[in-house]
Amino acid sequence: MQIVETTNEGLKRAYTITITAKDIDDKIDAEVKKVAPQVRMPGFRPGKVPANLVRKMHGEALHADVLNTTVRESVDGLIKDKKLRPALQPKVEMTEGYEQGKDAEVKVEVEVLPEIEAPSIEGLKLEKLNVPVSDEQLDEALGKIAEGQKSYKDAAKTKKAAEGDQLIIDFVGRVDGEEFEGGKAEGAPLVIGSGQFIPGFEEQLTGAKKGDEKTITVTFPEDYPAEHLAGKEAEFDITVQQVKTEAETKVDDDFAKQLGLDGIDKLKELVKGQIEQESAGLTRTQMKRQLLDTLAADHDFDVPPTMVEAEFDQIWNQLTQEAAKEDDTEAAMKELEAEKDDYKRIAERRVRLGLLLSEIGQANGVEISQQEMQMLIQQAAQQYRPEDRERFMEYVRNEPMAQAQLRAPLYEDKVVDFLFDKAEVTEREVTREELEAAIEAEEAAPAPAKKKAPAKKKASAKKAPAKKETAKKAAPKKAAAKKADDKKPAAKKAPAKKAAAKKDDAKPAAKKAPAKKPAAKKAPAKKK
Repeated sequence: MQIVETTNEGLKRAYTITITAKDIDDKIDAEVKKVAPQVRMPGFRPGKVPANLVRKMHGEALHADVLNTTVRESVDGLIKDKKLRPALQPKVEMTEGYEQGKDAEVKVEVEVLPEIEAPSIEGLKLEKLNVPVSDEQLDEALGKIAEGQKSYKDAAKTKKAAEGDQLIIDFVGRVDGEEFEGGKAEGAPLVIGSGQFIPGFEEQLTGAKKGDEKTITVTFPEDYPAEHLAGKEAEFDITVQQVKTEAETKVDDDFAKQLGLDGIDKLKELVKGQIEQESAGLTRTQMKRQLLDTLAADHDFDVPPTMVEAEFDQIWNQLTQEAAKEDDTEAAMKELEAEKDDYKRIAERRVRLGLLLSEIGQANGVEISQQEMQMLIQQAAQQYRPEDRERFMEYVRNEPMAQAQLRAPLYEDKVVDFLFDKAEVTEREVTREELEAAIEAEEAAPAPAKKKAPAKKKASAKKAPAKKETAKKAAPKKAAAKKADDKKPAAKKAPAKKAAAKKDDAKPAAKKAPAKKPAAKKAPAKKK
């Protein structure tokens, strides 16, 4: 076997490997001797089939297997002998015109990881912003819980239903004079102004009183999930059984007990813990961005173009999918295209930070244990159908690249925690608003590549209330008059996604281990 280096530019390497016909032929002979004792052929006793007949019968298949094995071993040997650290799986191609019985010439192209000097982690300084839970925050959170547990009391018979009142109604719906499945219910609750039913339904019941009987006409939305009702006009005969007004909800021991707790003190303890956990997550995000910005500012080195390209493709695919959901997709895509270079710089920064964190982790003995890796594989397997989970886990166990992709986020977190422990951390108490403002300020800060990402924009659209599906049986009957679940939200502009990409900049691309061999099997398709 002969190896000739043909390219050595930056992080790119290329080689030509020549495998002689004699080497291939010798290995085929060795394989023939190995399989001959198991070959069965009429006229010969078991294990006594001549080698030349075995080769004649199975030579083509044996040649293909031997050639593939030899090429793989040659590439592995090249990487080992040249002490290469591939960024991604090498590109391996057989030159055109190869014929059995001739020397095989293989071209190998590979991008290597840069040599990174072990970063110094001494003198690292970080500020930790803590948010104590105030009484006002706790009361506000308890109030939201109470709001979600609204109760209603019967109103006077003469009470006319208004915004926020609850009606208990019986209804029968008809399309073209015929009742339809799911269009009938008794004792169905409906809050005026909740947006729970299809447009025009609730509005026509405003002012109704107990005992009223009304017939209303509404039109199902064009995008209604039940296709046989979409866009159709329907009549509903309605009887108002009761008008109810909202009752005051007191957040006390009785309220807590309705939630299955011992009392109000336990409820406050749980809510306070949840607020603290949310604030701790924001604090970690703020500290992590400080850390990564510090590392990025102090280190600049070439990164493998293929890794940057793969990272950019991931970012771009996500952004274009979001743009496709906009009302004006063409305009959203045009704005994205204008900022394409910014996203490429973000991808490059992610890759550089990922390699840097990996280098820090390796230099300081940060590892993922076998038990942790097994847990990661099992968690990832839950995304697949039960019958595919074992096949997925087997695929990951045999694929170094798949393992690297799974372990990367956890490894990154462990390296970040290691650096937090090593850093000199000063703490300061702030409000929740101040912490969020600090995070947004970091998002808007200039990146090392002299790019300025805009501050994170907040969507102005109100969150639509949960809708219930309609054309089903039994309990869903009363839902037939309700809105489609997939009502489109107010349009957002694509540039708002740029801040999200900058936010993701805090999660750098982790270094991926090269695969030693091509995948024998594809990972099973995820369940939908």
